[in-house]
Amino acid sequence: MRQRRTFIGLLTATALCLPGIPAAAAQTAAPGPERQLSDVIPAPAQIAPNSKADFTLGPHTTIHTQLGSAEAESVGTYLAEVLRPATGFELPVDSSARSKGPGISLLLGKGGADVGEQGYQLDVAKSGITVRAETPEGLFAGVQTLRQLLPAQVEADQTFSRTWTVPGGRIVDEPRFEYRGAMLDLARHFHEPDEIKSYIDEIAQFKINHLHLHLSDDQGWRIEIESWPELTTVGGGPGTGVDGEGPGFLTKAEYSDLVAYAESRFITIVPEIDMPGHTNAAQSTYAELNCDGVAVPPRTDIEVGYSSLCIDSEVTYRFAEDVIREVAELTPGPYLHIGGDEAHATSEEDYRTFMDRVLPLVEKYGKRAFGWNEVAQADLPTSVVPQYWSTETENADVAEAVAKGNQVIMSPANKTYLDMKYDESTPLGLQWAGLIEVRDAYDWDPGNHLQGVGEESVFGVEAPLWSETLRTLDDIEFMAFPRLPAIAEIGWSPQEARDWESFSQRLAEQGPRWEERGVNFYRSPQINWP
Repeated sequence: MRQRRTFIGLLTATALCLPGIPAAAAQTAAPGPERQLSDVIPAPAQIAPNSKADFTLGPHTTIHTQLGSAEAESVGTYLAEVLRPATGFELPVDSSARSKGPGISLLLGKGGADVGEQGYQLDVAKSGITVRAETPEGLFAGVQTLRQLLPAQVEADQTFSRTWTVPGGRIVDEPRFEYRGAMLDLARHFHEPDEIKSYIDEIAQFKINHLHLHLSDDQGWRIEIESWPELTTVGGGPGTGVDGEGPGFLTKAEYSDLVAYAESRFITIVPEIDMPGHTNAAQSTYAELNCDGVAVPPRTDIEVGYSSLCIDSEVTYRFAEDVIREVAELTPGPYLHIGGDEAHATSEEDYRTFMDRVLPLVEKYGKRAFGWNEVAQADLPTSVVPQYWSTETENADVAEAVAKGNQVIMSPANKTYLDMKYDESTPLGLQWAGLIEVRDAYDWDPGNHLQGVGEESVFGVEAPLWSETLRTLDDIEFMAFPRLPAIAEIGWSPQEARDWESFSQRLAEQGPRWEERGVNFYRSPQINWP
């Protein structure tokens, strides 16, 4: 696998970049354009620049963290690991009450009413930088903003000899929506844990706070279930995946490790087990999941809508409960996605019967149920969150659910599906939902996109990335970047703070950062890349 700087164990790797290295070992960087306080993605809610208050990092800069807070200290350590390789500065992390001197302070409390639970206040003065938040999650969001305010070379894994200046002023920021997600499909093609971690590192920089993992489908089963062990050894084994090229699965230990890694970036994992359709991998593995007791043949094509669990069989509900229980036990986050889309082989009556039996199982094991927008056909408890993926701007079932009190995650396929081609010449991706260039992904408003679903009913936004045509981390990155930042800004920034001209300019400045990190992004002709 391509080597990637992922900040795992980076303290050891940065030993060569600390003060005392020979001068010849440091690269000299051109100054480049001065950064502005507004040069970040997502666009902050409130910005007050002060050109006389710029702060410059130096060899004596210290990162001070909230006294007595291990989580704040962890955020400080993360920041130090990000900054050390390129700056060559030691950047010690100090959580003692005796901390003094110029530095970066990461403090909890007194963030003000305008930052909420996930926001922050960032103050840059000549004497130092202070990030305040009510929660460690807010501190982490502020650190991502600070990171983007430094020159692009800060993302390099080699030391540069240059001035590291942060523009002065104040940012007061909080997200528009609580839930800001990305989805990665492991079922059509399995992606290794290290690849998923690299994706986590990239999406965290744009304040994405949920990663939805699509763990089962017709072509493969990707999560270990001890009570049904052959789901992975057969359903996720050799020959599975689209064209038989995507075998593999997550053991319980690997999944738990991914959950912990994501948590360290303040990202919540949302597991999905798709049912009652998209179940061919399970039904080809266990014959008893079919109404006639005969296992169906494995499938590695990309057709949809042909599979269905046996709705009248108690084995189906024993299977569903076993899977939900084991996945819920592995998942500390509050959500569990049960799919429910494209169940064309299940009658409407059977679909409602299935959901009436299975949705309570999610609640039984302590989770809040998500489902694709088809779940709104059932009689939903108001706790269930439909995820809207269709391309139309009207959906009577979803509008009715919202009228009863349900919230919705907005993922319209013709705006947010990162697996759609950019244009006809794109070497990867599909186009059934249309071609999606960067501006198409940016120019829409989840608060008024779907009739009957106002801003107050939008739980958040999510950008799904399906993997029918993906094979590598390079492929993931090429399809996600630069469109994922567009969805991230829609989810975080106030609608009135967004405009295409500003976004396109700020997005262009991400190009050199991705180059420093070796990210394989698409150089959209809509963007004036440096």
